[in-house]
Amino acid sequence: MTQDNFKEIQNLINRYHDLAERSYSQGIYTFIGFLGLSEQDVFWREEQRLKYAGYSLNGGCDNADRVMIRFGNAEELGYEVPFPIVCIHIAPVMQKFADDLSHRDFLGALMNLGIERSTIGDIKVGVKQAYLFCQDSMAEYICDNLKQVRHTHVKCNMVERYEMSEEEKPETVTVQVQSLRVDAVIAKVYQLSRERSLELFRAGKVYVNGRLCESNSRILKPKETVNARGFGKFILGDDFRETRKGKLSVTAFVYR
Repeated sequence: MTQDNFKEIQNLINRYHDLAERSYSQGIYTFIGFLGLSEQDVFWREEQRLKYAGYSLNGGCDNADRVMIRFGNAEELGYEVPFPIVCIHIAPVMQKFADDLSHRDFLGALMNLGIERSTIGDIKVGVKQAYLFCQDSMAEYICDNLKQVRHTHVKCNMVERYEMSEEEKPETVTVQVQSLRVDAVIAKVYQLSRERSLELFRAGKVYVNGRLCESNSRILKPKETVNARGFGKFILGDDFRETRKGKLSVTAFVYR
């Protein structure tokens, strides 16, 4: 770990503790912006020292990769404040002239507006369109200023509900494994060799439920979410069946 990385992590830890203490001492809710997986892992490592304040995580949709944290305990505070998350639908002005746009295309266009990454959550990309989750303080600015993604002119509208496209729905994959070791399941789901699967762990690219997974022998539990950077993520199903050869037949819901 470089000195710069160490400072960034320490600053983030301090930020978590400052927000938790302010929430607890002042009897208010406090929020931290959208966090990536590595930032969420820092939170989970500190969770035991932060839980006194109460907390919840939300990304605006089910199974979000990027989430905000809200400090505060609704039972103790006696009221609740919703997460300041807005969903924006981004669509081409003229569908027939639109490019096939990727997640990188949409994110690049947003970054070109000078927006901080922490104000932007998941970008759910469908056919020539996307749904963006962002902090409510940025929603109007994005709608007013995001006019083009690559060569495609777009229009933005805040919407009440996010509708998953067919392209975003997970693929159901059934594999046979010797055990529910996370490295074995990853290798089968993504059709990797054992060595290639182990490389992901050595490079710190595997997260389970938002936590960095450093043990490749960790046993997965039903409905846990596994992110393998560079490959996508999957949710382990809860329907296990032993084959006649003594292996486990398991189902994974894979998001490419």
